[in-house]
Amino acid sequence: MDDPSRCPFQWQGHALELLAQRAVWDPARRLLLVADLHLGKAEVFQAFGVPLPSDGDGATLNPLLALAHLLRPQEVVVLGDLIHNRLGLTADLRQKIGVLPDLMKCPLRLIGGNHERGSWLEGLSQEPSQALGPWWLSHAPEPRPGLLNLCGHRHPVAVVGDAVDRLRLPCFAFDPEQATLVLPAFGSLTGGHPCPPQERLWLVAEGHVLPWDPGATRLRPGLAPRRRG
Repeated sequence: MDDPSRCPFQWQGHALELLAQRAVWDPARRLLLVADLHLGKAEVFQAFGVPLPSDGDGATLNPLLALAHLLRPQEVVVLGDLIHNRLGLTADLRQKIGVLPDLMKCPLRLIGGNHERGSWLEGLSQEPSQALGPWWLSHAPEPRPGLLNLCGHRHPVAVVGDAVDRLRLPCFAFDPEQATLVLPAFGSLTGGHPCPPQERLWLVAEGHVLPWDPGATRLRPGLAPRRRG
């Protein structure tokens, strides 16, 4: 039986899986890719007087650990913006990041993003954009001839529905002309931005990954996320 939480993605004979956990899995290399965790964001907002609760990091890190335990990757690569700002780099957050490789039971790598600038993480260097097999790994989109660019930065969302009943759902966004696949933000405290019309989208909704036609107005019944309040 097909697993609705995984959607196959093929590019020039190379296989990836788009995961409902807002991550990409490379089964051939046993590589798990995520983007835009924005750890410490609540603490940054608190520093500016916005009273956000300080539990957002657990809501981001616990799903990452669960996914690593499920898939047992050779390594996990964060495509930038692991943290939100150096103001949020508390001693507690540094300790949590420091033990991530041991908890995931695999190495952790970081492609440097714009939110890491000016920050230092002990034992975790900020790597430049780079090729890995058929992939070009970067934070912001950086198309490269002959490679599929896997990136984040944009926090893509799809606007689904009509003027009466509208949802903004995280999505994977693929530009076939630029050969760029943008991952949805993995962090629990992140917003999102609509996608340009030329991109193909896969929605993330209630544990499913769904190819979506932007001309459609509704999801299949039962797959829309429950709205609170």
